[in-house]
Amino acid sequence: MSAPFDLVCIGFTVLDVLARHVEQLPAPGESMLVDEIRLTAAGTAAGPAVIARRLGLTTRLIGSVGADRMGEVVLRALAEEGVEGEAMQIQEGVRTSTSILPITPAGDRPSFHAPGAALLLALEPPFDSALGSRFLHYGGAGLHPRFDGDPARDLLRRASERGTTITCDVIAATSDTLAALEPILPFVDYFMPTTDEARTITSESTATDAARVFLELGARACLFKDGARGSLLVDREGETRVPAFEVAAVDTTGCGDAYCAGFIAALGRGLDLEAACRFASGTAALVATGLGSDAGVESFDATAHAVEHLTVKPAE
Repeated sequence: MSAPFDLVCIGFTVLDVLARHVEQLPAPGESMLVDEIRLTAAGTAAGPAVIARRLGLTTRLIGSVGADRMGEVVLRALAEEGVEGEAMQIQEGVRTSTSILPITPAGDRPSFHAPGAALLLALEPPFDSALGSRFLHYGGAGLHPRFDGDPARDLLRRASERGTTITCDVIAATSDTLAALEPILPFVDYFMPTTDEARTITSESTATDAARVFLELGARACLFKDGARGSLLVDREGETRVPAFEVAAVDTTGCGDAYCAGFIAALGRGLDLEAACRFASGTAALVATGLGSDAGVESFDATAHAVEHLTVKPAE
């Protein structure tokens, strides 16, 4: 029997309210004109789900929103993108987690975040809604105790036993995140934090040393997202640096989440690891050309064409 979904994303889901370009906040009582304001379903689970769907994967999202208007916006945005949301958890009496991001002309993204329902996402057996896909993206290790720990280990173990390829990202990484990762890394095929997050979690000074920690804990491979420097693939065979691409960046919100989605979509099409990382870099680059975590990406074929024609950033 074929899997009902190519990809299930589970984890942090947030409503992003973005404006560009904002050089400084207006003084009290003043107003400021901006070029664009957008609302997007974002976060380390919702962001990859939306981009993966655009890249051709059938996709389910399991996240948590409030029973409020902001939650309605998130659910509507997911439905419009074709992301299946029947397993979304809706929390009565709790606001939807929301961020306001005033994007600067340089593409930087200071953030104002109001925590909410995303922190109530619960993993509960028998996990039927999360099992049976080709890929499972665990988007937000370190989110909260109800999400991490034994439930996460049991879910990923069962998915792994069914032959699902498991990818994993983190949220708000600290040195405490390592405790959340230890039970699940033996079932993770591709661990995908940023380089800075990897060093923070392990307290190691280099990406190579940080990767060694995660590999020793059981991860099959590490893919460290490294911004303008591209990404670093580290497995038991060695390490490979994959460069980023030159684009006129508008907003870098969600580029890391897009990288995860691009990598998964490329693996799903049969690309080898280095080629999948290159495709992921191209996906992230396209997202940076517009406002929000769902910008820039149209389809797998259009992204593959961009990867072939974008200019590679020179090595630093």
